[in-house]
Amino acid sequence: MQIDPAATAWLLVSTAMVLLMTPGLAIFYGGMVRSTGVLNMIMMSFIAIPVVTVTWIVAGYSLAFGTDAGGGIIGGLGHLGLSGIDVSAVRSNVPELLFVTFQLAFAILTAALVSGAIADRAKFSAWTLFVALWTLAVYSPVAHWVWGPGGWLSVFGALDFAGGLVVEIVSGASALALALVLGPRIGFKSEAMRPHNLPFVLLGVGLLWFGWFGFNAGSAFAVDGKAAVIFLNTLIAGCLGMLGWLAVERFRDGHPTTFGAASGVVAGLVAITPSCGFVSPLGAVVVGLVAGVVCSYAIGWKFTAGYDDSLDVVGVHFVGGVVGTFLIGLLAAEAVSGGPEGLFYGGGITQVGKQTLGIVVVAAFAFTVSFVLGKVIDATMGFRVTREDELSGIDFTQHAETAYAEGVHGQQHKRPGT
Repeated sequence: MQIDPAATAWLLVSTAMVLLMTPGLAIFYGGMVRSTGVLNMIMMSFIAIPVVTVTWIVAGYSLAFGTDAGGGIIGGLGHLGLSGIDVSAVRSNVPELLFVTFQLAFAILTAALVSGAIADRAKFSAWTLFVALWTLAVYSPVAHWVWGPGGWLSVFGALDFAGGLVVEIVSGASALALALVLGPRIGFKSEAMRPHNLPFVLLGVGLLWFGWFGFNAGSAFAVDGKAAVIFLNTLIAGCLGMLGWLAVERFRDGHPTTFGAASGVVAGLVAITPSCGFVSPLGAVVVGLVAGVVCSYAIGWKFTAGYDDSLDVVGVHFVGGVVGTFLIGLLAAEAVSGGPEGLFYGGGITQVGKQTLGIVVVAAFAFTVSFVLGKVIDATMGFRVTREDELSGIDFTQHAETAYAEGVHGQQHKRPGT
């Protein structure tokens, strides 16, 4: 296979766009927490960049995209330390080292997404260790199942164009597991824990939306009509997600909010991620709208069930990922997918079953392994900060810094002894 210069140029741009999504997520998440935890929240995203990069180069890429080691479960060890990959290696019509980097950007973002569920209460050192172990034990195997050579879900026929299973459901299920391991924040259900900086939230979602075009259209590995429809689908779904969420707020609460607008955009983008390469623009309208409506209700589940998913990773990313992945079975159009058709296009119920199995298996695996990793870390080094540290502000206790000169009540933050 020869290198396609146009596809390579587009993937270089797309990779940079996807890498920008993690700082964008850091700003998005940072605006959503209280002022005493903004730096810690941003750092939880930023630390994922070097930790996942090192882990990916050492073993993650080989486990995810190496030659299947048997049964479609995990890749082999042939590319440990990126061995066997040089500047002349080609994969999917682009330099393999660029393919490595593009997929690395996905892994970084997925790890960072998980952090939103445990805002304001996790030890930074424990989180850093979790990210490294999780990349190898959760993300890499699922990436191999869905996208790797001989991956069993790929062979089975479950479809995921750009990460509904691998990114969204994996991050959401893992987030739920950690939320249960750490338990709720002090004051959960009894105190209002509102976003401290809504302009940050909107800036962050703007950066995420921009990067998402590279996330989805870059996954086409081509500069052609399919990449164009994916690009358009991504725009449409983000718009309809916002409109759906705002409509629910308007009729349920009486006021459409800026926070709802940002959340709706993300819900629509999450849902179109797995389906962007399989549905038509009309299908993208349905995907985005359904995700905006369903996710706007799903974020309330945590209060009913009692788990504290601080920044609604479960309600938006897990639920949105399920919506988008499942709707492939209904809305896949052969004119876009070039293959399977959904139930509404005459394809029968088969693809619905395949999508459902993929959702259940990936969610169960990610939740179980993440829960075990979280419990082991909690038992050995402790995953949660002390009550005193949480009450005094996790920024200062974990990083000896504060984001603002004055706290939310106008009191100066001072170092001990000053």
